[in-house]
Amino acid sequence: MRIRASIPSRLTPGLILGSDFAMSTAKDVLSRKKTLGVITVLPDCSVRDACRVMRDRRIGALLVAEGETLHGIFTERDVMNLVVAAEKDPSATKVAEVMTRKVIVVRSDRSLEEVEAIMRQERLRHVPVLDETGLVGLISIGDVNAFNAAEDHQAVEYLTQYIQGRA
Repeated sequence: MRIRASIPSRLTPGLILGSDFAMSTAKDVLSRKKTLGVITVLPDCSVRDACRVMRDRRIGALLVAEGETLHGIFTERDVMNLVVAAEKDPSATKVAEVMTRKVIVVRSDRSLEEVEAIMRQERLRHVPVLDETGLVGLISIGDVNAFNAAEDHQAVEYLTQYIQGRA
């Protein structure tokens, strides 16, 4: 079984979508995540082994990389649609055969509003994040929702204190 858990520094992204300044950014979301880095697997890893990594790490996606080259992303959706529904043997099927090859990557300084729009428009649940040093993390739609909930909670607390004359 060839599985790596690492923080790749110079992966070549498939597609990088621009960067603009705004209040909350992809970097802000990453800074609140409990787990740092990105979990990767090699293209010849079996689907069964990759699924075990996702289960053990409690994550929904793995980047498929070899050296500094990003080949794709392997997600729960890939497992369901391309392995289970297609009745393929997870032990005999390689991740490279069923991964999503079109990987949309965003820059860490991209506004959270834009990241959300990209995820919605492209129907993505996971987006790798890149900065000037290379790949720095992976944001899920759950991470975005948790970040927004925390921000909303802070705003409600501030407004409550303001109304009560404490702010």
